Amino acid sequence: MTVKPEISWEDFEKIDIRCGTIISANDFEKARNPSYQLEIDFGDLGIRKSSAQITSLYRKEELIGLQVLAVVNFPKKQIANFFSECLVLGVYGEDKKEVTLLTPSLPVKNGLQVG
Repeated sequence: MTVKPEISWEDFEKIDIRCGTIISANDFEKARNPSYQLEIDFGDLGIRKSSAQITSLYRKEELIGLQVLAVVNFPKKQIANFFSECLVLGVYGEDKKEVTLLTPSLPVKNGLQVG
């Protein structure tokens, strides 16, 4: 396992990671790899959309109401006909095919920042 290059504290401080609640999850049929289109409520930041390749471990129905961590200050990224507005964070399995979502261990207010 290789470790990525060291970054400065200032680099880390530029990343805006927030907690939000998934309010909808739909199949993303035009994606190259099996994915869902998610809508996530980040409280005062509003609702943002994201594409997530998490279909092997999660069913759409069980995602509704789940709090997740996401990077909210990346530029929008077009994936097929969809614009992803945040990057939901997860841990890759050993095969790099399964992703386990990062979630808070207790409920928190939507939009709170990881610090």
